[in-house]
Amino acid sequence: MSQKQPAKIVMVSNRGSYNLQATRDGIQVVPAISGLVSAVEPFLREKGGVWVAWGGREAPQENSPGLRLPVPEGNPAYTFREVPLTADEINLYYHGFTNSALWPLCHYFLEKCRYEVREWSAYVDVNAKFAAATLEEAGERDTVWVNDYHLALVPAHLRHRRPQLKQFFFWHIPFPHHDLLATLPWATHILRGLLGTDVLGFHLQAYVDNFLQAVAHMLGARVDFEAGIVFWEQRRIHVGAWPMGIDYQAFQRQAASPATMARAQKLREQIGVERLALSVERLDYTKGILERLLAWERLLEEAPEWRGRAALIQVAVPSRTAVPAYRQLKEQVEATVGRINSRFSDGNYQPVYYFWRGLPRRELVAYYLAADVMLVTPLRDGLNLVAKEYVASRRDQTGVLVLSRFAGAAQELKGAVLVNPYDIDGMAMIFNTALGMGRAEQSKRLQLLQERVRRHDVHWWMNCFHQAMAVREGETGDVSGSAGS
Repeated sequence: MSQKQPAKIVMVSNRGSYNLQATRDGIQVVPAISGLVSAVEPFLREKGGVWVAWGGREAPQENSPGLRLPVPEGNPAYTFREVPLTADEINLYYHGFTNSALWPLCHYFLEKCRYEVREWSAYVDVNAKFAAATLEEAGERDTVWVNDYHLALVPAHLRHRRPQLKQFFFWHIPFPHHDLLATLPWATHILRGLLGTDVLGFHLQAYVDNFLQAVAHMLGARVDFEAGIVFWEQRRIHVGAWPMGIDYQAFQRQAASPATMARAQKLREQIGVERLALSVERLDYTKGILERLLAWERLLEEAPEWRGRAALIQVAVPSRTAVPAYRQLKEQVEATVGRINSRFSDGNYQPVYYFWRGLPRRELVAYYLAADVMLVTPLRDGLNLVAKEYVASRRDQTGVLVLSRFAGAAQELKGAVLVNPYDIDGMAMIFNTALGMGRAEQSKRLQLLQERVRRHDVHWWMNCFHQAMAVREGETGDVSGSAGS
């Protein structure tokens, strides 16, 4: 009699740990960089499993089979399973419904929402495609972990096809109030899709509350708000807040590297100012890049003593360039940078250094080390890992984190200087305070921040996932809400 295969994790997300690029020599497999990859790929390397995801390339034909690759190359530890998407699916599902309907809706940009039946239909079809690929990979004893707003319908598909399959879903962006969600014509379908899971995780208790209110008001579901449980179709769905952590020790090690420290020093010497501010994010309208630049311009107007002495590095990672709103934002940002530099540059001094590109981790940590002030000022953000990465990289316990009160991380990161990104004058005043903050105050704040980021790191976050699944199986006490305080 053959032995049972050990249980494994089947990770499911729109984009995964690798990108597949078609070249003249065949398919090139390129490691991807993202917060999710940093969090869970080490676990898959250690434990084994499967990562089901779109590889980022256009499928050559309608019914192309997805590649199934042992990764990493040369030392395979788990399997990458590609879900191929056609050009139409990429346009309608990805650029369309997920990024022109769900993304702006969940970030409270209702004026940017586009609700089109064709795009919704593509979203339904692609979710079914992801579910089919997942079912091919998942055994009876496995646990499926589905991620984010791209795949909200997958849990219900899996529940319908395989009722006993263990499922966890983590929603990585804000979850809106039910009054706003109700503007989406297919909102109840999204809610029903999510209720196919066993455990549903969010970053913040506020998002949990919004979800629970939504299923109560829009579906009439019975909800235990205190315990975070939805009673639905003879099942109990556990809902909890577990803010994602980072690999604190990995950032500490990278920051201690002589090569990283040398690169940081060279960067400061190249820019040649007393105080250096930094912002790093995707070029996205939710990130508050334009508002931050306007506040930096106001600072130089109202506090001329910083001219020649303070500069801002703005790293904008290319994102969703096929979406018109993002192309327009790029033009506005570049025009604003040009105006500020034309107004305040003097000799070798330049007030804003703008880079439209991504940075590998080793280079990013060098930027974190070089910066006296980190400006993380999104208009709305589900969490924000960049803020945590900056904190983890500051080994000498200096540096100032300026953080939007509308970033999810603001609830955790006591010690950050909070700012309202909609208040340009107020932001400029806080930039002034941050640039002038003394070392003693910096150290006091950084110690608070580092203790929080160290304790609630990625390993803690992964443990919350394991505990939540154990609750589902009746093995331990309730952990809902335990991670958000």
